[in-house]
Amino acid sequence: MHTKYIFVSGGVISGIGKGTTAASIAFLLKASGYKVTIIKFENYLNLDAGTINPIEHGDPFLCEDGTEADMDIGSYEKFLDEDMGKDNFITMGRIYKTVIDKERRFEYNGEDVEAIPYITDEIARRINYLARKKNADIVLIELGGTAGEYQNIFYYEAARIMTLKNPEDVIHIHVTYVPTPRHIGEPKTKPAQLSVRTLNSMGIQPDFVIARSEKYLDQRRKDRFALFCNMHPSDIISNPDLPYIYEIPLLLHKQNLEKKILKKLKLPIKLPKLLEWEKLNEKIKSKKDKKIEIAIIGKYFGTGDYQLRDSYAALLDAIDHASWKIGVEVKTKWIDAEKVQAEEKHLENIIGKPNGIIVPIGWGERGAEGMITTASYARINNIPYLGLCYGMQLAVIAFARDILGWKDADTTENSPKTFRPVIHLMPKQESIVKRRAYGGTMRLGAWEAKVKPNTRAFELYDKYGGFTNKSKGLTSERHRHRYEFHDKYSKDFEKNGLIISARSIVENLAEIIELPKENHPFYLGTQGHPEYKSRPLKPHPIFLGFIKACEEN
Repeated sequence: MHTKYIFVSGGVISGIGKGTTAASIAFLLKASGYKVTIIKFENYLNLDAGTINPIEHGDPFLCEDGTEADMDIGSYEKFLDEDMGKDNFITMGRIYKTVIDKERRFEYNGEDVEAIPYITDEIARRINYLARKKNADIVLIELGGTAGEYQNIFYYEAARIMTLKNPEDVIHIHVTYVPTPRHIGEPKTKPAQLSVRTLNSMGIQPDFVIARSEKYLDQRRKDRFALFCNMHPSDIISNPDLPYIYEIPLLLHKQNLEKKILKKLKLPIKLPKLLEWEKLNEKIKSKKDKKIEIAIIGKYFGTGDYQLRDSYAALLDAIDHASWKIGVEVKTKWIDAEKVQAEEKHLENIIGKPNGIIVPIGWGERGAEGMITTASYARINNIPYLGLCYGMQLAVIAFARDILGWKDADTTENSPKTFRPVIHLMPKQESIVKRRAYGGTMRLGAWEAKVKPNTRAFELYDKYGGFTNKSKGLTSERHRHRYEFHDKYSKDFEKNGLIISARSIVENLAEIIELPKENHPFYLGTQGHPEYKSRPLKPHPIFLGFIKACEEN
């Protein structure tokens, strides 16, 4: 069978849910028994998403192989329940770099290297390589940005050329926005019509239009689409706002989208297996008897006058997954770490008495003292605490200052000359930082660790199935950091009650720290990022343990 290709483009505005829509389509086709893989082409010239401000472009998603990718890659993993990696995420920077490197190696045999065909050929090569590597029946290709942007024109040109060469093996789905202006009160399809016209001007006719809107499209709106976009009304698919993204596959299934896609690709139509997903959605919607509040003290919440969820997208997803499994309703309270730092004497007014506290990922001095104060506050007040990467490191500093009496304890990231560098730059990172070689050079990806028996961490991995090798006590988490717990101080900490409950296999680094169960309801910090491994049907053990402790608090 020829591999089939589905290009997914976007129109009108960014952020309409093109990634989750593409993931939902891939999910339905996989549930129908096909081998499906998916790739995202991003517009920017960065080689990856690792150096991008999370406020500007959302939380970079960290893959098992260390790839720092776009948030949409996280959606692919959650919907398909498969690990993604460097071949599933391509930036325009990587495309250009590959072509330029080939030119420098004389691989084009002296040709003058131009955008077409060399850039477009490289785009097509990446798609076909992934198809062969995964032995895929169907490859979904999400094109970043929106139709009409100059940054992504070569992606659309590559899509046009692939369609021209394999007309029976390629279809196009256009996800576009249908606004309902408040002063008018009805959906307006004109912006979406114009985005389809933009596609047409690039030689592409969409096979399906998926209309993102506040409410379901009525038949009149579908007929207008069909008339002006040269399509059949049944190929206009409604995708209204929903409370939870995991409803999207079921919504598209009700409109027979996967059947229509398979028919156009001339593939046998198979009934998708959706029982587990339907049960998940029932669990999500079910009434929860208990409600808990979790305070998240971070520093990437705002852009201008607005607050964003995307800066901590993976974290908030992991909280949701665990809370649905346990059956509690979670309210998250976002608190700026700089505000905690400025109002240190009034913490009860700022943080209050939530059922749990999380200090998440972060870098640099801004707000760090507020996070350290938060770690102390959670410990002193017996509030369940979860520290993720930076949150683990700052909990170590809080413990050193409060319990060991080392008031000058700090991380060399923020205080290079501190006398007590309880957190310091990893030796292998020193030459990298001196060269300012920041992109893709952190300790990245999955690293194995051995978990100490009779600890909370061991109990959680054992109870919820998080071991890669239970007999050896091995687990694996994804990492993204340059700084580490300074092991020369480990005995001082352990003598005073801090437990190092997991160490890495390769370098013997402290991976998880915790307080004894008899001293605190839940106090755990992990150098890894369990939030990136959480999936809706497989919540992460650490988050399950944390949410359970919050429920009992």
